Amino acid sequence: MTDISRIRNFSIIAHIDHGKSTLADRLIQACHAVELRDMTAQMLDNMDIEKERGITIKSQTVRLNYTATDGNDYILNLMDTPGHVDFAYEVSRCLAACEGSLLVVDASQGVEAQTLANVYQALDNNNEIVPVLNKIDLPAAEPERVAQQIEDMIGIDCTDALHVSAKTGLGIPDLLEAIVHKVPAPKGDPKAALKALLVDSWYDTYLGVIILIRVFEGTIRKGQKIRMMNAGSTHTVEAVGTFTPKKVAVGELGPGEVGYIQTGIKMVDECNVGDTITDEKNLTDAPLPGFKPVQPVVFCGLYPTESSDFENLKDSLAKLRLNDASFSFEAESSNALGFGFRCGFLGLLHLEIIQERLEREFDLDLITTAPSVVYKLHMTDGREIELHNPADYPDVTKIETMYESWIHATIFVPDEHLGNVLALCTEKRGEQANLTYVGSRALVEYKLPLNEVVF
Repeated sequence: MTDISRIRNFSIIAHIDHGKSTLADRLIQACHAVELRDMTAQMLDNMDIEKERGITIKSQTVRLNYTATDGNDYILNLMDTPGHVDFAYEVSRCLAACEGSLLVVDASQGVEAQTLANVYQALDNNNEIVPVLNKIDLPAAEPERVAQQIEDMIGIDCTDALHVSAKTGLGIPDLLEAIVHKVPAPKGDPKAALKALLVDSWYDTYLGVIILIRVFEGTIRKGQKIRMMNAGSTHTVEAVGTFTPKKVAVGELGPGEVGYIQTGIKMVDECNVGDTITDEKNLTDAPLPGFKPVQPVVFCGLYPTESSDFENLKDSLAKLRLNDASFSFEAESSNALGFGFRCGFLGLLHLEIIQERLEREFDLDLITTAPSVVYKLHMTDGREIELHNPADYPDVTKIETMYESWIHATIFVPDEHLGNVLALCTEKRGEQANLTYVGSRALVEYKLPLNEVVF
């Protein structure tokens, strides 16, 4: 078992295209986790769709061994996270499993929308924030201006902000030292009752469900009988291991460690993200807080082109939901399209990715209906119903009140484009809540109908 004082768990958070995955590549390379001949760009982006689009969709974990300048060996558990707002649920799960976060900001672009959203999530999870200014090799880089911007907007001291170039490898040794010295070591008692957080899971055709966990208390080992506290199911651990980034089997995982377990679970509904795993014979007193239930904002219908593929679609959705807890589905039928599923997503990109993954990974041919949002209706007889489809609109005389979904939007925009943005928000029935300036950029807060944002 690893000495808990030598473990560092951290995430890489940033806006889209600020260099998270490239920075993860350089850290893997610097720690010699992968042979040079096996190194590829976006090493932790496993899916073809991620490499094709150049974006991260799924958070990935890798365990790195690093010998610091003080002569001690450290275990660094790195979690690379997505940048797009549609995958914010992935980010929140990673942050709950970490003690620190590298806040990566592009030294030429500065602070952007998802920089703010992700750093607030990290602070909510009590993460130690380590500011990193990336892309300092670019001619347009202005690290001093961007450091000041981070201090003004987020309130994080940037006097010791690290200047790196993930592309060239400049500043990576200093960054590794900063991770060791600035990210706090985890806490936990290896002799206490087992308490582990189920961070993620995915389905393997041969091995069943593989579960990614972060151990907080106690020890988990092969052959141990465990209980899922929320699901109430009991299983025997068949294998324990870590990702380096390849799967490597280990004897046990102790407090502060991040790794995977295999239990031979075949039923997808027995494995819920955010569940607490404990020892069947020595139950922990209270479960971990888990994660907030996700709130889908965009809905659409998914139907198989061949009605005989309905069961196949149902199984595929269940397996995909295991790997992406932020989308939901329920069966529905249509006079024109037959039997299918009404699915909820966190945004239009999320919808597009799920559809593409179903077609690629499960070889399905799908018909997708137009995306829509949910309306709530209070009926005159006291009932409250949710309206997903215009075809289900009830008799107007029976409706007392009708509510539509609104969002609180924070828009970060250069001063010269402010007029156009305000005009667009007003045109979309928006209500201005606040307007402040940070340097030459405006920070606008608007309340907007979700329906106007989606379409």
